[in-house]
Amino acid sequence: MFVIQIKVGRMENFVYLLGDPLAREGLVVDSGWEIQPILEAAESAGTRIKYVVATHGHFDHTTTLHELAEKCGAEVLIHENSSLGGGRRLRGDDQILVGEESVRVIHTPGHTEDSICLYDGKNLLTGDTLFIGGWGRTDLPGGSAEKLFASLHGSIMKLPDTTVIYPGHDYGRVTHRILGEEARSNKALLARDLKSFLRLSS
Repeated sequence: MFVIQIKVGRMENFVYLLGDPLAREGLVVDSGWEIQPILEAAESAGTRIKYVVATHGHFDHTTTLHELAEKCGAEVLIHENSSLGGGRRLRGDDQILVGEESVRVIHTPGHTEDSICLYDGKNLLTGDTLFIGGWGRTDLPGGSAEKLFASLHGSIMKLPDTTVIYPGHDYGRVTHRILGEEARSNKALLARDLKSFLRLSS
């Protein structure tokens, strides 16, 4: 499965196009801000957008969610805890089929209650759960430092070290990174226990 990273908006957001190059089907993740760069990326890749997925409900990740889906004839996918209207509801461990490929939904609450990551067996799209060199805020409505710690250490850190992390914002020195490398420098991943993590978040 290919991954195309598209930078949009004034908040350094990343939108992603994932797809099966043989089936020429794909999905868009976190359609915030303008849709033209997304449409151009899909056209260049020769890919029909089948799904538009939100990793969580914050406006910078969803402003053009339904607009893009309507324009492409795609289906909107959001977590079952989302307050957004419309769309098919996802649960943890659901599989999203794209051509002959599949993407697993990992429920990772903490930044928001509806936060998810998407994993295709090699690449992990982390939304605002994990950044390069950072982690998601927990001081906004629906946030929980305790749940974020559990998501980071109970879900993400269980994945292979070779997993490639693709975050929801361009906040780091690089735009993506191997999980094993990130785990050696990211303070949230280095925190040995919840108490240590809470000190980082205070």
